[in-house]
Amino acid sequence: MSDTFSSFHISASGLSAERMRMNIISNNLANANTTNGPGQEPYSRKMVLFKEVLADTVDVSNQEGQGVAVDRIIESKAPFKRVYDPSHPDADKDGFVSFPNVNPVEEMVDMITATRAYEANVAAFNAAKSMAIKALEMGQ
Repeated sequence: MSDTFSSFHISASGLSAERMRMNIISNNLANANTTNGPGQEPYSRKMVLFKEVLADTVDVSNQEGQGVAVDRIIESKAPFKRVYDPSHPDADKDGFVSFPNVNPVEEMVDMITATRAYEANVAAFNAAKSMAIKALEMGQ
């Protein structure tokens, strides 16, 4: 039965990680036009990096995966978009405005991918739950 609980834990860790990823993507989309004023940098796209969570065993060559976790959130190194608009309140002395390095199309693709991964973890969790219920029914 511990394998069943392990599968619950693995699916739950995936759900949590993908939820964090969707939150960061939503934040990127919400700030796609945040320029932050003259002399300040615009909003920079953020990305979530995951890491595998391994079992605590002595034998490093035989470690099993125990799920996934958010390793860190990094900022994109892509250049900001510069647009000539001297009438914009955040334009520099040359009339250019720096906009965030957020591409809404790319963000939507990432959101769809994160949503699909979240759905896959829900399906895996439900399958494990169904197997556990069947195993308990067989014992009656």
